[in-house]
Order: sequence, then C-alpha cells, then structure tokens
Amino acid sequence: MTNVLVTLFLLGIWIYCLLDVLRTDATELRHLSKRGWFAIAFFGFLIGSVLWLLDGRPRRGAAVFGSRMAADGPIGPDDDPAFLRDLERRLRDDDA
Repeated sequence: MTNVLVTLFLLGIWIYCLLDVLRTDATELRHLSKRGWFAIAFFGFLIGSVLWLLDGRPRRGAAVFGSRMAADGPIGPDDDPAFLRDLERRLRDDDA
C-alpha cells in the first residue's frame, strides 16, 4: 500500500511539472527553451521534475513584485503619496 501511495505521489509531481512547463510563458523560462525543459522533465522523470522546480521555473514572486512596482506604481496604500495626503487631510478634517 505504501508503494502505491509513493508511486502516485511521484506520478502526480511528474504530471504537475509537465503541465507547468507547458503553461509557463516561453519568455519567463530560465536557461533552456520550453522544448528543452519539457524533454528534461519528461525523460528525466523525478530528477527532471526536481530540476524544473528548482532551476527552470520562473521566480514569480520576485518578478511580479519588481515589475509591478516599476510599471503600475505603488503596491500598498502606505507607498502611495496621494493616499497618504488624502488620509492626512481626512484626519485633519475630523479633528476640526
């Protein structure tokens, strides 16, 4: 029974990695092309999947934070000068 569960777990990781390679935009891949990463994950099974998860997959958290800050302006309300000015104005109005 344990062997079946381990096999299903490893198969699930492998399928997840294959689908993740296919869903990832080609411009976000690191080191290899989409075909290269798919071949490594497909033929390498567990080793290829681990390589994809550790080295091929884009680092979405850092990339999204950095690009969003530069492209769209502030991320949180405490970083937005207009929000802080409006907040200060509302606080002054409440005190008066």
